[in-house]
Amino acid sequence: MKENILVVDDNDDLRENVSEYLRAKGWNTEEASTGPMALAQVRSGAFDLVILDLGLPGMDGIDVCRTIREEGFSIPVLMLTARDELDDRIYGLESGADDYLVKPFSLRELAARVAASLRRSEGRVVKDLQVGSLTLHLANATAERGGKTIHLTPVGFRILRTLMSRSPNLVTREELEEAVWGSDRPDSDSLRSNMWLLRNAIDKPFPEHLIKTRPGFGWSIGPEDSGEKK
Repeated sequence: MKENILVVDDNDDLRENVSEYLRAKGWNTEEASTGPMALAQVRSGAFDLVILDLGLPGMDGIDVCRTIREEGFSIPVLMLTARDELDDRIYGLESGADDYLVKPFSLRELAARVAASLRRSEGRVVKDLQVGSLTLHLANATAERGGKTIHLTPVGFRILRTLMSRSPNLVTREELEEAVWGSDRPDSDSLRSNMWLLRNAIDKPFPEHLIKTRPGFGWSIGPEDSGEKK
């Protein structure tokens, strides 16, 4: 099975050349040109590696990488930097990057770094999330509970992934909106509507409820509790 790689760089020529070269080497690639776009794709897709430029519009690579780690993603990150400065490399590694490569670089060296990162991460990247009887399959954005496959909307998948990656901790409304929509948050009460749809899919068919509301605070998801009400 081919690994999926997200290539993030605001230089169109470089990004496209890297993607084309990696595809020729046998990997699948997707692209993003800004920090917020990269975060949205990580949250909604299943990637095996992120190639992440340090200097990005909207949100730099350091903040993108730090957010990826704070949200519980263990996906390997290969940081690209145009500055061969010790501080840049240290900041990148401290933010959660697994490796770094200084521009300009050869595509052959990049491919070697990619292959090495994928080998190191084999068996470490989380493909499924589990809470009680609920399993979320990250590769195909479906859930399974009690032997029943649950098909999710894209927003429902992002909400559920965020809650499950933070389980059993509380996720505030602001944190959930940021994880689902980034800086492009809808004006309407879209979160509450999508949460209602998600609970109908995840909890309504079952006697025990996993998703808990903490009025005035947010939501959490945890193992079955027959006394919990929606």
